[in-house]
Amino acid sequence: MSTSSKLSQLRELSVVVADTGDYDAIKRLQPVDCTTNPTLVKKALDLPVYAELIERELAWGRQQGGDREAVVHAVADRLTIGVGALLSTLVPGRVSTEVDADQAHDTEATVAKARQFIQMYADAGVPREKILIKIAATWEGVEAARILQAEGIDCNLTLIFNPTQALACSEAGAFLISPFVGRILDWYVANGQTPANIDEDPGVKFVRGVYAEFKRRGSPTVVMGASFRSTAQIEALAGCDRLTISPDLLEKLDADHGELPRKLVAGAADGVAVTPIDAAKFAADLAADPMATEKLATGIDAFAKDLQALRERIRSEL
Repeated sequence: MSTSSKLSQLRELSVVVADTGDYDAIKRLQPVDCTTNPTLVKKALDLPVYAELIERELAWGRQQGGDREAVVHAVADRLTIGVGALLSTLVPGRVSTEVDADQAHDTEATVAKARQFIQMYADAGVPREKILIKIAATWEGVEAARILQAEGIDCNLTLIFNPTQALACSEAGAFLISPFVGRILDWYVANGQTPANIDEDPGVKFVRGVYAEFKRRGSPTVVMGASFRSTAQIEALAGCDRLTISPDLLEKLDADHGELPRKLVAGAADGVAVTPIDAAKFAADLAADPMATEKLATGIDAFAKDLQALRERIRSEL
């Protein structure tokens, strides 16, 4: 038994990120970074800590004339930034803020929304250095990140399920990628391939492989394991650059005082030249990977539905 919790030990090995926008949970668990998305913003509508923000933005919306749908969209954006700005006061690091998933295959629209969000954050007194723009890792999303990173807007490329996806993000200069451990495991289990042990977990193996390849290449892109189903998956990736973890799993790690050894160790870069990934290779490699194809599509669809649910809630309150 260790005198410190596994969460405390994990903080010594990886940057711990809270996969939540729950104000009270973030205050209690003290992660370095946190995230927000339409689902979390929708939940925030019922939390007392956000009541003043919500009433202010709904009042603003009610005063607007013109196209009602445009007002609904604008209020959703204002609430997203308002929640993110509040969360930015709680964490020393970054707040990941998701751009519209229904524009996941539109580079120009993604870039425009990211620039808009960064300006809205600046107007709220939050510098761009505190924000990560979260973008689904389609080819169009990768290209958007390439443009945004060149402008000094750091991006979190999410819904990573395939090595080519991950490497394309690195080549585009993405600040960070989020490979989805649990959703990868879900697909294999649903297809009758339950791993015998944690080291055979396909999500764990995928993140370990991406981490090793990024370090071999000397890539500065941060690898942040995401979408965990158990503390065992988290412990198997101890030492990964960052790990984004839900409050319930953070609480479990905090209550466990067992030993937590490092599992990922960065190797030295070897300087071997690589062939850059283009749109054709990206499409071909994803098409040959049924798990990644399905999970990327369903992930984008789920994000888009979450955004529609947030807008519907706002529509009902205006």
